[in-house]
Amino acid sequence: MSEQKPLILVTNDDGINAPGIRNLVVLMKQLGEVVVVAPSSPQSGMGHAITIASPLRLHEVDIFPGIPAYECSGTPADCVKLAKHYVLKDRNPDLVVSGINHGSNTSISVLYSGTMSAAIEAAIEGIPAIGFSLCDFAHEADFSHTYDHLLKIAGHVLEHGIPKGVTLNVNFPAKSDQPLREIRICRQADARWQEEFDERKDPYGRRYFWMSGKFVNDDTGEDTDEYALQQNCTSVVPCQLDLTDYAILADMKTWKINERTGTIPAVSAPVPARPPIENS
Repeated sequence: MSEQKPLILVTNDDGINAPGIRNLVVLMKQLGEVVVVAPSSPQSGMGHAITIASPLRLHEVDIFPGIPAYECSGTPADCVKLAKHYVLKDRNPDLVVSGINHGSNTSISVLYSGTMSAAIEAAIEGIPAIGFSLCDFAHEADFSHTYDHLLKIAGHVLEHGIPKGVTLNVNFPAKSDQPLREIRICRQADARWQEEFDERKDPYGRRYFWMSGKFVNDDTGEDTDEYALQQNCTSVVPCQLDLTDYAILADMKTWKINERTGTIPAVSAPVPARPPIENS
């Protein structure tokens, strides 16, 4: 690292008042100059959504002593965009860190996670980025056991960088009676959410649904993020922006799809436009 302090952008998806981001800000102050741009309200499960149908609000707030901080009405991805192109203007962050999220973001959850989407947005901008998550959804969760590993990972990235188009998905096990073990570099577990929908009625008798479910992990590998957490280790998964499956791509190039013949299905008549409603 150069003698000048690195510039670190901190964001999250639990909202600027969440305990996790307060812990992250304190830690990042040990590594560089910190600027915070985070959602004004919780944005969990927003994935990589961006705001296009309504205006974005951005307000400077005095939450973290001595640190410039802004709350944004938009999504985590919006926060990174606004930070890069408006708040920091001509300054480019040396690192973007997102979290510490309240709850796991292992396996397929990386696609739903606002925490990881903020980090991925930074990677799209060519900025080294890390998403940090703790496997504890409680508001009063204890983050203290993660500090050493978190600083080691962030410090390594500041010193050595990350390959272009890659971001790190870091998950910590919840605090237990046993000390946290080593940092493990892992692959994403082949696991998924199995949803269930609880059908209910509102006071007017109208039907609505509440989504619930359980996390199903059928992956028996010992090199996955889920396995590392079960062993009370920190998991680090490198995630790439390019979702192309190159092995399948090579196979698909052998398809003779342009030579295929077949009968074109009949096209049904278009649905007629609904007549205008007459005023009574």
